[in-house]
Amino acid sequence: MSYIDGFVLAVPTANKQAFIDHARTGGSVVMEFGATRVVECWGDDVQRGKLTDFFGAVQAKDDETVVFSWIEWPDKATRDAGMKKMMDDPRMDPATNPMPFDGKRMIFGGFVPVVELP
Repeated sequence: MSYIDGFVLAVPTANKQAFIDHARTGGSVVMEFGATRVVECWGDDVQRGKLTDFFGAVQAKDDETVVFSWIEWPDKATRDAGMKKMMDDPRMDPATNPMPFDGKRMIFGGFVPVVELP
């Protein structure tokens, strides 16, 4: 069964192209290490809630856009090995490839699909 890593983050809207470039690099790396799909979604119709919402979850500021992303892996073992390789890969070193967003406000987690439809 597949395994999904999900992410929500706030990116300064002015950094959209820098984010896309960073995501392409990171996506290429995880694909090289076994991911089967990488999807990066720029917020377009993200509503503000009364109790909670994506903006609050990542403490998005007025000049930031919420991004929703996921990486699909064939299984958790491939994900665990691939993420370890990614973290050790010099292409992902923040000193040479800085994140164009505040990584401390990113939320993420690994998920086991329970329903998959075509």
